[in-house]
Amino acid sequence: MKKVILFALIIIMFMTGCGSSDNGELTGVPGRKKFFEPEPLEMAFIPAGNFVMGPSDQDALFAMNSLSKSVTVDAFWMDQTEITNNKYRQFVYWVRDSILRTKLGEAQIAEREYFVVDDEGNILEPNIINWDEKIDPEEETTKGIIEEMYYPPEERFNGKKQYDVRRFNYKYFWVDYQQAARSRYVYDYQNNTGKYEGQVTNIDGTRTDVKDRSSFIKTVIINIYPDTLCWIRDFTYSFNDPMADLYFWHPSFDDYPVVGISWPQANAFSRWRTDYMNTALRKNGISDVQAYRLPLETEWEYAARGGLDLSMYPWGGPYTRNDKGCFLANFKPLRGNYIDDGNVYAGKVASYDPNEFGLYDMAGNVAEWTCGAYHPSAYIFQHDLQPNYEYNATPQDPPILKRKVIRGGSWKDIAYFLQTSTRDYEYQDSTKPYIGFRNVRTYIGAEL
Repeated sequence: MKKVILFALIIIMFMTGCGSSDNGELTGVPGRKKFFEPEPLEMAFIPAGNFVMGPSDQDALFAMNSLSKSVTVDAFWMDQTEITNNKYRQFVYWVRDSILRTKLGEAQIAEREYFVVDDEGNILEPNIINWDEKIDPEEETTKGIIEEMYYPPEERFNGKKQYDVRRFNYKYFWVDYQQAARSRYVYDYQNNTGKYEGQVTNIDGTRTDVKDRSSFIKTVIINIYPDTLCWIRDFTYSFNDPMADLYFWHPSFDDYPVVGISWPQANAFSRWRTDYMNTALRKNGISDVQAYRLPLETEWEYAARGGLDLSMYPWGGPYTRNDKGCFLANFKPLRGNYIDDGNVYAGKVASYDPNEFGLYDMAGNVAEWTCGAYHPSAYIFQHDLQPNYEYNATPQDPPILKRKVIRGGSWKDIAYFLQTSTRDYEYQDSTKPYIGFRNVRTYIGAEL
């Protein structure tokens, strides 16, 4: 009898508990997973803060394009070093292998006797790369496709097979939030229809009426192999052939910063890195992280200062040597004397001490792309919260609109360009042997 009463009480409690789950109070959506942001490998956490952006010394060039301004920056992660040759090579190899596997998949589909198609005859099977499938290089179809990946015989040096890097094209998509924010969706309740108002600028520079959400989705196809000939092109009457031959691919330069990368190529790497990380997280049931991207000009300066407001250099002091007379960065310290700091060209990353945020080579070695477009008056009209000025230049735009901000100075620059506040620019489609980049990733959640 006691067991029957106990069982009845349990049933009543269970029914009462179920009935009280919806009592008209706001409780939020149940079952939401807790998210713990994974700490990215070899990235430093930069806490949110306020600093005075702008010159910490006299303007040696008298450009007068920088004003002091108090701004606030949100928290983010930043690569401790510039992206190295070996890390960028992972991207190149992934693109190469994806092209090969895509061609193999297309060949397998072509050999099938039947397909699943829609009413218009389009193949419905998704085009998904199977990275787990083993490739037999001796199979006849595979052997022929692999052969297509090499330079044709007439373009080979001494008959040596080398991959045709002109084929290393990466395709990705991105959403133009800036243009989406400027458009307006109007809904006609009387006729139960809606439409977008406004126009959108396409990748090729043409302007069309906004059709739907797809108008803001941009498709980019870009060759991602570094421009190794920039070592020769940028220095008149100078012998730099060995760097053009060896710098990107030779193992001795694996830990050196990648150069010869244009601004669009740096953005493509960032998009790939985001997808590469999120694909791995989804396999483990973890939510996506924020996108990797080029840093805002403001983020870069804030990170370079290392929490030392009004500091002239990332190490805080006003001098480029330490108390032992050793140079604190890789740059051009004396006229025609590149070697005095220990490097003729770019040096291995993290060869000098980091700043207070744990970031290496924020001054010297190679200058770094930011996401910002260059405008002499940007400091005047930018907001004081997360200041940023971007412009997505099209091929038809004049060169002045294709200028992107670079920061930090390089191995070929004098000390002025190493200062945390010095602004410089380069054209987005140019490639230089002294410009590289590093990524940032917005921190998810509030700081404790």
